Formats: sequence, C-alpha cells, structure tokens
Amino acid sequence: MESMQVFKQHCQIAEEYREVKKEIALLEERKKELIAKLDQAEKEKLDAAQLVREFEALTEENRTLKLAQSQCVEQLEKLRIQYQKRQGSS
Repeated sequence: MESMQVFKQHCQIAEEYREVKKEIALLEERKKELIAKLDQAEKEKLDAAQLVREFEALTEENRTLKLAQSQCVEQLEKLRIQYQKRQGSS
C-alpha cells in the first residue's frame, strides 16, 4: 500500500516535472523571440540615426550648392554686362 502511494507520488512529481520542463522550453523560446525583436529595434534605431545624419549632410550640401549656383549666376550676369559694355564701345 505504501509502495503504491510512493509510486503515485512519483508519477505526480514526474508529471509536474514534465509540465515545468515544457513551460521552461516555451519561456526560452519567448526569450529568443524578444531578444530578436530587441536586436531588430536597436538596428532600426541605428538605421534611423544614420538616415538622419545622411539627411542633414545632404541638406547642408544642397544649401552649399544653391549658394554656389547663386554666386555663379551673379558672376555670369557681371560678365554679360562687361561683354555688353565692350560690344557697345566697339
């Protein structure tokens, strides 16, 4: 009788152990998923920061090019005026 009771307890403990092992496996899988999501979020954050830096650099380059274009237009206009004056005096 006592042996039967010990056997049943053993079976119950074995079943609980199996359930705990199953739960641990599920939690480990969830942990892997969360780590992957975190890694992806960090990568996207870095990508976003890189895009912001690129945008700022391109904006500055655009401003510089517009300034250079404006200076070239002014210089071209001055040259036209000089050419017209030369044509008028010839």
